[in-house]
Amino acid sequence: MDYLWTPWRYQYITKSGEPGECIFCAAARGDRDQDSLIVHRAERNFVILNRFPYTNGHIMVVPYEHVANLEDLSDAALVELIRLARSSEKHLRALYRPEGLNLGINIGRSAGAGIADHVHLHILPRWTGDTNFMTAVGETRVLPEDLAATWEKLRQAFTAR
Repeated sequence: MDYLWTPWRYQYITKSGEPGECIFCAAARGDRDQDSLIVHRAERNFVILNRFPYTNGHIMVVPYEHVANLEDLSDAALVELIRLARSSEKHLRALYRPEGLNLGINIGRSAGAGIADHVHLHILPRWTGDTNFMTAVGETRVLPEDLAATWEKLRQAFTAR
């Protein structure tokens, strides 16, 4: 049997489901964007890297409003969220040249929301074959780029506009 060591996922496994402060609200209040992985701040939403990505470039658009559902989100925040999704698509296509993109919102824990109390939109670059045996059978992701490099690329892309 082969073993693939993924020590960076230990934090996710052990912290998952614990009560406490919302990670998105804590990140939004902070002033160290690189540490919290925020690549862009807009008026009503921010764009943040997923700390435990499925693919390189996996980002999320998160409203500053702490609401669990789209129906509770203000119209202005909802419009800006979609506009940031469009900008994110543009930047991810330019930086990573994906063959496709997944955009998704999981509302509620039973729908797959890891952070169910704070709605957010996932945006993932995708390539043919990126869901191989490692993901499907081994439940392991292979990411050729570390988060610091991803953060730097996306931060520059959003800053340049």
